[in-house]
Amino acid sequence: MPPPRPARAPVVALLAAVLAGLVPGLGPGAAASAAPAAPADGNADGARTVSGGRLDWGVKSSFQSYVTGPIAQGRWDLQGGAATIGGSRFRFHSAKGSYEAGNGAFDAGFSGGVHFTGHKKPDGSYELDLTISRPTVRIKDGSGTLYADMSSKAKGTGEVTQASQVPLAALDLKGVNMRGAGTAVTLANVPATLTADGAKAFAGYYTAGTALDPVALSADVLAAASPAPGGAPSSGAPEPEKKDVPKGGFTGAAVDWGVRRTFREYVTGSIAQGSWKLSDGAQDGGALFRFPDGKGTYDAEAHTLDAAFTGTVRFTGKHLDLALSAVKVTAKDGKGTLAADVSSGGGDPQKNVPLVTFDAAGLKEKDGLAAVTEAPAELTADGAKAFGGMYQEGAEMDPVSLAVPLDAKAKLPPLPDLGKASVAPEPSTQKPDSGQRVSANSATDASSDSSFPVLPVAAGGAGVLVVAAAALVVMRRRRAAAAGRPAAGD
Repeated sequence: MPPPRPARAPVVALLAAVLAGLVPGLGPGAAASAAPAAPADGNADGARTVSGGRLDWGVKSSFQSYVTGPIAQGRWDLQGGAATIGGSRFRFHSAKGSYEAGNGAFDAGFSGGVHFTGHKKPDGSYELDLTISRPTVRIKDGSGTLYADMSSKAKGTGEVTQASQVPLAALDLKGVNMRGAGTAVTLANVPATLTADGAKAFAGYYTAGTALDPVALSADVLAAASPAPGGAPSSGAPEPEKKDVPKGGFTGAAVDWGVRRTFREYVTGSIAQGSWKLSDGAQDGGALFRFPDGKGTYDAEAHTLDAAFTGTVRFTGKHLDLALSAVKVTAKDGKGTLAADVSSGGGDPQKNVPLVTFDAAGLKEKDGLAAVTEAPAELTADGAKAFGGMYQEGAEMDPVSLAVPLDAKAKLPPLPDLGKASVAPEPSTQKPDSGQRVSANSATDASSDSSFPVLPVAAGGAGVLVVAAAALVVMRRRRAAAAGRPAAGD
């Protein structure tokens, strides 16, 4: 079988470098620089903390097509809270790291992974077995590199190698000014090429210098810390205000919820072709949303809770305009409920709609916090109506995490790492939509996934349903139609 025709290298351009001070109307290929920039010595404000954001990367689209095509007859599985965007890119979440506005140095790691398998053997193992996880982007002096944890089975010999933070791809940052960012750093369509170390870690499927899919990322940058007494700068993250709260009362709580993975993928996919926007203090961890500044009451003996949070997330797209705000959480007798004000089409919101119920039996006290982590959640009847019938009552939604400070010294966890992705390959035994580990397989597999929204919000009728289903099948079949083993130039 001849190798597939080499994929033409995409014509990509840097759309933006830094959010703060972005110049309106910048066209492709231009770099945006924030003004005024810090002094050239880079020490004006020191390293600032990066917390929250996402990295979108398809690795290599032709490799995806080969894995799921008729020769390899394989699949890919998502790990550690990773998600898919538009059906062809993987989203890695929860950025953590540092940024120096003065010299543009950037170092941030992201959570999640993707596990590729193909060429299944009679014994159930795979000839092709590759895991890429925990990508990290490091930029200094105008040069950028994408690192990742890698586990791979060498083509031909089957030898398994594992390595941590391999310099996988070189990033082309020509024309990008990384200095002087404000509250966020954003890069779009950054060209990436496979390094020599990356080629080894990629199990010999490609040679060094091979063009990979472009990289996009967005990371939140915390405000520069005020100097501590004596002139020494304090740590990058601002310390929370220290104040006592009434007995039984609390302030400064946070609830984390991603709504539903397949809903986010639908919003950004080829049918809705939309996006989401956060406001009023809500934060985006890439695979979940954080609603902060919670206040309310908590009874430690009865394990009851009543809390209200700030933040708004609005999803928009074709036949879609849905906003969730004023989130509230209650817990009693081991059962929790997450409610929100829900507005559709930009109209007046329905107040305090109970969206999901979750298992609050795990609400525990530790390190000055009352917390529940990744509690399983189900859609309520009112929630099903709020989502326009896209999902049925009882449908599994994304888990809920909650952290409530019980004293003034307690610190909230950062936007969470939704489980560390194992570098070692592990077989998938779960169905396509059974939690944080999901997969893409054949066209039949994907099109029969019951998790896909059955009807766009604010749109009705059998015609819309048929168009949506047909579009999904076409998208999946195009991916599955690609054939041939990847060659060095592919």
